[in-house]
Amino acid sequence: MGISGLLYSFRVRGVVLSLLMCTVLIALVLPVDLFARQMPPPPVVVVRAAPSDDAVYRDYPARIHGSRQVQVRARVAGILEKRRYEEGRVVEKDEVLFEIDPEPFEIALRRAEAELAVARAHYRHAERQWSRYSSLHAQELVSEREHDQAETDYALARARVDLADAVAADARRNLRYTKVQAPLAGVTGMESLSEGNLIEAGQLLTTITRHDPVHVRFALPEKDAMLQRTAREALACPDGTARHCEAALILPDGALYDQKGVIDFTASTIDPETGTVMARAVFPNPHKMLVPGQFVRIRIRLEELADLFFVPESAVSQDRAGHRVFVVDDDDIAHARTVRVGPVINGRQAIIEGLEAGERVVVSGHVALRDGMKVSVMASTGGPSGEEGR
Repeated sequence: MGISGLLYSFRVRGVVLSLLMCTVLIALVLPVDLFARQMPPPPVVVVRAAPSDDAVYRDYPARIHGSRQVQVRARVAGILEKRRYEEGRVVEKDEVLFEIDPEPFEIALRRAEAELAVARAHYRHAERQWSRYSSLHAQELVSEREHDQAETDYALARARVDLADAVAADARRNLRYTKVQAPLAGVTGMESLSEGNLIEAGQLLTTITRHDPVHVRFALPEKDAMLQRTAREALACPDGTARHCEAALILPDGALYDQKGVIDFTASTIDPETGTVMARAVFPNPHKMLVPGQFVRIRIRLEELADLFFVPESAVSQDRAGHRVFVVDDDDIAHARTVRVGPVINGRQAIIEGLEAGERVVVSGHVALRDGMKVSVMASTGGPSGEEGR
């Protein structure tokens, strides 16, 4: 290539380079929003803000306990002769569970009754003597000393009758205790000692647990416990009719128990180690589906939310100013709005402050939005806060 060719090539390249530099300078000098205004408005989906009511529910791990569990103990010492119940089955109140050898107690009762008869005979004799000496003393035929002695003998005889009667009553009671009865209806546990063993008074024989109803015990975080307690007190919960008293039970397999329960107790103190408050609910258990010791989950109603706005949780973003949503005005301009949020319920974010009824809230397409940006409102599919976008 000759010198003229090289000069021509350099000239062409210079022109191209000049054009590129001009393009860059134009891009730097012109406002950015000039290009933005040339872009079509981004599409968004909105819903109309409308106040509604809802409630906050929470699930907590829990464990089932019998509503009553009683230790059956021997009240007298002796040889355990017979067990009259089948372990693990339901027994009725006052049903005989064990029999202790009654012979020593029958002998003790006969002795006590004989001593009572002797005491009564002495009492009758002393009574007659006292009556006689009282009459003679009135006629001044016996001395004062003899009169006082008759009175003393009469009082002592009466006291001996009372003492012998108490001993006989104690013997009858001990004989009755040789038949160990169920103090309540419930399911029996395994026996602690088999027949033929020598047992002591107070020794554990078995336990009885009442399975219907059952108690469900669980721990509430401190904040939730305060909410639940306040709601129960406000709605007169002790009668068991308010909704805040109700509880539902989720079984180990995830199924919902078909009987409703009632929260009947919330502790007034907080465990300093766990920061939780112990609570209890009562559930009917007519078919014995719930077994003491079983691990379940309990669902309770913590608080009511009235006249709040609800939007999909994904529609709420967060910046340095806090939580925000985008609201579209009548000119289809999107405005960032800082809001105060409440709890999330089933994927819906409660908005406590920052929205007005009837405003259009962006629920889809808000990720790339900026405050003051023109948008293209698409037909709403209906949402938590309203029925239609426009």
